[in-house]
Amino acid sequence: MFTVKQMRYFDALATHLHFRKAAETVFVSQPALSAQIAEMENLAGSPLFERANKSVLLTELGHTLWPRIKVILQEIRALEELTEQKSGILQSRLRLGIIPTIAPYLLPDLIQALKQQYPALTLELREALTDKLLEELRNGELDAVIAAMPVHDPYLTGKHLFDDRFLIATSSNNNDVLPSPLTQGNAALEKLLLLEEGHCLRDQALEVCALPRERTLVNFGATSMATLLQMVSNDMGLTLIPEIAIRSEVPHKRIRIVPFSDGSPKRQIGLFWRKQSQRLEDFTALAKCIQNSAEKVMLAPDELGSLIRHSAVSEETASRA
Repeated sequence: MFTVKQMRYFDALATHLHFRKAAETVFVSQPALSAQIAEMENLAGSPLFERANKSVLLTELGHTLWPRIKVILQEIRALEELTEQKSGILQSRLRLGIIPTIAPYLLPDLIQALKQQYPALTLELREALTDKLLEELRNGELDAVIAAMPVHDPYLTGKHLFDDRFLIATSSNNNDVLPSPLTQGNAALEKLLLLEEGHCLRDQALEVCALPRERTLVNFGATSMATLLQMVSNDMGLTLIPEIAIRSEVPHKRIRIVPFSDGSPKRQIGLFWRKQSQRLEDFTALAKCIQNSAEKVMLAPDELGSLIRHSAVSEETASRA
């Protein structure tokens, strides 16, 4: 009958309906995945997928088999988790998803910390938008996800990791934002730049600035924080910057940082996993490592204050000139 590998490949292809994307999900080449799917179809005595004009669809037999295969894979994963937990904390494979507005700033320190503290850990990383990561977590394709809270899903649970404050990032030549203090009404929000649709940071920015989601802002959506800040540094507008990105992004660009005076809006970052997972000890240890790495990446209070004061002084000097 079908092997576990074949069922995993089948599940990936049924989920993505795209051979290349499915192969990437299970970390194999596309020919290797295609060969295993063909072998499954030989065993089943009938096609499981329709292939035409580069499109992939499940056949009737494929639709019938998929729910049962998913149940089998979930049970197998539960058995694997029991075995992995018995081997010790973070001693086996861990598939971790992380959102793009956290990954480039947290991962460099976190990866090194995990290598030093848990050398037997095999870490597999997946960067994607929140909805995609949570779907893969529910389906058993990931073990845990780092994303913004809250996550409302009856099958998932999580732990708060750290708070990530928001500040205004604007070009050093931009006079539309007051140096300090700043309230949400001071900024020229018609020039607010946002990440493209689907990024949770976009929704958070709209909420912080009390803007309707359907409002038309700057007619351009960046796909990364780095691109967004390049646009800001070149006088194309202003944006909200999470504190976790400041140390990496601001020193290399013509950007000044302006705080909110009426409280510090923030997002809460959490670690999420399936409620039925047997790896609570692993996730507890991982959460501690993430929190330690976040403390190193975040700016100390005096460091952040110095950066803001420097921005204000630079702006005052520029205005006098």
